[in-house]
Amino acid sequence: MRFDEVISRRGTHSEKWDNIENLYGVSPSEGISMWVADMDFRPPECVQQALTRMVSHGIYGYYGDDVKYRDSICWWMKNRHGWELDPNSIFTTHGLVNGTAMCIEAFSKPGDGIVLFTPVYHSFFRILKANDRQIVQCPLILDNGKYKMDFKLYNTMMTGNEKMIILCSPHNPGGRVWKRDELQGVINFAIQHNLILISDEIHHDLVFEGNKHITMPLVDKQISDSLVMLTATTKSFNIAGAHTGNVIIENTKLSSIFKKRMSALGMSPNSFGIFMSEAAYSPEGAEWVDDLTHYLNGNRKIFDEGVNEIPGVKSMVLEGTYLAWVDFSGTQLTKKEIQHKIHKEAKIAANHGDTFGSGGDGYFRFNFAMPRIILEQAIGQLKKAFNN
Repeated sequence: MRFDEVISRRGTHSEKWDNIENLYGVSPSEGISMWVADMDFRPPECVQQALTRMVSHGIYGYYGDDVKYRDSICWWMKNRHGWELDPNSIFTTHGLVNGTAMCIEAFSKPGDGIVLFTPVYHSFFRILKANDRQIVQCPLILDNGKYKMDFKLYNTMMTGNEKMIILCSPHNPGGRVWKRDELQGVINFAIQHNLILISDEIHHDLVFEGNKHITMPLVDKQISDSLVMLTATTKSFNIAGAHTGNVIIENTKLSSIFKKRMSALGMSPNSFGIFMSEAAYSPEGAEWVDDLTHYLNGNRKIFDEGVNEIPGVKSMVLEGTYLAWVDFSGTQLTKKEIQHKIHKEAKIAANHGDTFGSGGDGYFRFNFAMPRIILEQAIGQLKKAFNN
């Protein structure tokens, strides 16, 4: 199987592999990298061919005439997610962290409260702090091993200073694929408190059997006047280095505000990312994503079975993404002792849970999007480290 091929990324300027010694004290020559959310798989051949055509042409000028690119996004959203959108509502940003930061700048001001359902993607904290926004952490509730939302609690936390919600759907790091009633709860909450809703759906294609991602515009039209959608090819097709994302705004008032912000920053798209994304959003790309999701689901089962055999360790059952959220609190070890076993003894680089906000203490996030032989090696090293 194509996803079984072991491809060394060491020494290729890979953030995921070449920074693990500086950040985690893990030797890049011996260690296994399971932190950054990109995969150790080549993208589909249609993406590779798009790059080959660019290289063969040999001129790398500014990108123009993006009709086919916009059409490919509309085709994907309609055929994969049942969402018909206006191609003119699409803005192209340099990835979705950039897109999120631009939304924060465009739709709020310093000192405003921004609501996060925590624990949640750590980069949100970084950009919110850098933009001098007040972070309002609404804690997710752990119920039978799954994260759920408690809007009665969240209502009591609102002060009137809040201007925006950033939702991770599917959830990172907990892997929840939110149900329709949960998404409706978010919409009701946003409307009640007059909040702009930023729905980050970058993992929306990576959903496991028995679960279905529902894109936010299909839940309730009431939210359309205050909804901003974030989507991208980058997670689905492992082309994060292309730094290409979509900010989709159907409301004309919000759209004009965002357009002005983009103009103020002098932004224009990366031609490599546009060509790669257009190629990915195709029938060939869809077939590849289906095969990928099947492989990732197999990896998920193997990872969960392996780490759950370690006394005091429990991996949260994922409904989507390739990012395992593992609770080590039952080991009765200190944070430093757990870190030492993971990084120094098992020689694995994994994200520390406390960087994901409240509720993350005692957890680590592991990226299992790798060839199965490497994943099994990583599990063996974790077991050996914790059984010592």
